[in-house]
Amino acid sequence: MDGILLVNKPCNMTSRDVVNIISKQLNISRVGHTGTLDPLAKGVLGIAINKGLKIVDFLINDTKEYIATVKMGVRTDTLDVTGNVLEEVSNFTIDKEKLMAVLHSFLGKSMQEVPLYSAIKVNGMRLYDYARSNKEVILPKREIEVFDIKLQEVGNNTFTFKVTVSKGTYIRSLIRDIGNMLGIPCTMQDLIRTKQGHFKIEDSYSLEDIKNGQYTLISLKEALQGYKVVTVDSYIEQKIANGRVLENRYQDNIIVFVNNKDQVLAIYEVYKKDTTKIKPIKVLI
Repeated sequence: MDGILLVNKPCNMTSRDVVNIISKQLNISRVGHTGTLDPLAKGVLGIAINKGLKIVDFLINDTKEYIATVKMGVRTDTLDVTGNVLEEVSNFTIDKEKLMAVLHSFLGKSMQEVPLYSAIKVNGMRLYDYARSNKEVILPKREIEVFDIKLQEVGNNTFTFKVTVSKGTYIRSLIRDIGNMLGIPCTMQDLIRTKQGHFKIEDSYSLEDIKNGQYTLISLKEALQGYKVVTVDSYIEQKIANGRVLENRYQDNIIVFVNNKDQVLAIYEVYKKDTTKIKPIKVLI
């Protein structure tokens, strides 16, 4: 059993919790996830099984799509409604046109300050450990990109938007920054990841489905469909099995080789020292 299992993660559960549940239910030890979801968040979570673990690095860089609901007038230490309230205001109005303009202003690349309550390491220590120990730390910033962002609904001191972002984007931090632009403290009330790369929430399974055996794994080839896939004969397959460097006859930087049974053999990249060659970066046979 090798591949990617799409799970519709429930809220109030960590991504690691889901991995442990799947490992126990399927009686498989080699299990991991393809991109963390906050405990509060729900939605599509890719679970890599056995050889699927070897391709995780090629899936976590994919774009993500979310639907986020924002609670206005409140700021918390965790940047979501599970945290301690640091600020609360009620004397504000929601201007829909201004809200749409502010959301639109976040399109493109920018530097985002990561949340204090996150697993990012600074000087060998995770940020949430700094928070829990009341130790001061300078929060790092990193470049993110917002590809699309649209207002969906405005409610009673809440609004909902859909957003497509690059790897490493914290929606909690994005909401904080939107609030700063509006001049109104904001915190994340609800979050659903609807897409991770080409993995969609409608193709994912509940934990109950999986417990009952009602699921299908995504094959390694299908999971890597965003890359150039090349089918090879048995002669080249043997070279790949031996980790040989090959001639570069391809127009892409990353090449996925499969055999005539659609089994993924290896993933190659252009050899930087000699671009006429390609070398293996992951061999799966």
